[in-house]
Amino acid sequence: MSGREIGAGVISREPALRLEGVAKCFRLYHDVSRSLKERVINWRKRGYELFWALKDVDLTVYRGETLSVIGPNGSGKSTMLRLMTGIMKPNRGSITTHGTIAALLELGAGFHPDLTGRENIYLNASILGLKRKEVDRIIDEIIEFSELGPFIDNQVKNYSSGMYVRLGFSIAINVNPDILLIDEVLAVGDASFQTKCIDRILRMQREGKTIVLVTHNADIAASISDRILWLEKGEVKMLGDPREVSDAYLRAMRTRPEGSEFGTREIVIGKVDILDGAGNPEIRFSTGDAMVIRLRYRAERRVEDPVFGFGIYDHMGLMVYGTNTRLLKVDIPYVEGEGTVEFHLPKLNLLDGRYYLSVAAHTRDGQVNYHWLDKLFFFDVESPGRESGYLAMDCRVVLHAPS
Repeated sequence: MSGREIGAGVISREPALRLEGVAKCFRLYHDVSRSLKERVINWRKRGYELFWALKDVDLTVYRGETLSVIGPNGSGKSTMLRLMTGIMKPNRGSITTHGTIAALLELGAGFHPDLTGRENIYLNASILGLKRKEVDRIIDEIIEFSELGPFIDNQVKNYSSGMYVRLGFSIAINVNPDILLIDEVLAVGDASFQTKCIDRILRMQREGKTIVLVTHNADIAASISDRILWLEKGEVKMLGDPREVSDAYLRAMRTRPEGSEFGTREIVIGKVDILDGAGNPEIRFSTGDAMVIRLRYRAERRVEDPVFGFGIYDHMGLMVYGTNTRLLKVDIPYVEGEGTVEFHLPKLNLLDGRYYLSVAAHTRDGQVNYHWLDKLFFFDVESPGRESGYLAMDCRVVLHAPS
């Protein structure tokens, strides 16, 4: 068997999943009959239209590959996963699978609400083809990974959404499937359990398992996948290199964090300029370029000991970098009338993306905001390298030949 090295594992050229011309449609009814009488009277009159969730999709997932599926809501991602499991059948086309499949779909799928967590482990494992003796050997590991402790013997109808995810994921990974299908439900778990799940996914990659992951988080998809499939309105929009597809998706789906403006206005920041190293207005930069952030302010009266600062945020509204004159140990005894404050960044160590800028003037203790302009400005950065994340760092490789 020949393979090609991608990421952390060797991907076979043999298919694990193959979709050929797969299409799936649903009926969308125009009216809803609320009683049995209405259903009987109107059964011939109910109008509907066909909604094609998937439209003639061709896809091969190779053995040992991790494929992430991204796309906006309603693009057909979850429908594709259900078709892969065999829960639903396509209207057109064919799906071929090679190997055992374990799937983690919507919350509570495959669980009986009146059974305990322990009883549902045996139920789910039997559905996946395991005998009771085989489950006996792995049940302690399933319970330990789920971290449910004494709740494992409670009825699952009393579980929270996070507990459902813990139990479902623990079962899916411990039955040792050849193919693991994971829907967006991982987003429900807490941060520590999500990290634990990602670590287990990486281990399964090293073991040569095939993984198909549906997610809205393009950054996670790019970091753990061998390829990314971008679905749009039921069709393949893009398929290929994780970073290229995720970057294109983020550009297309780019959203601006909600900006705001507030403060006592004892100091008013009247104008904000984003400049290049030569002092020219610019909003497009390359990694390593110089940047100047200039604040033009006015104080109607004398304001003692003010602090000026700025913050840079990603498209999710999370701070990437921020500083101010107090942190930089630049004391401003007072301001009165008009003036400017410039922050000079000789080297912009940011990677690809659109970034949003907040600027502020406030008291030294930060208790009073004179004027805060929150995420009302933006700039774009283009990086020529192949790094991931937000920050560019100097890195060199040293190879030592074996002696």
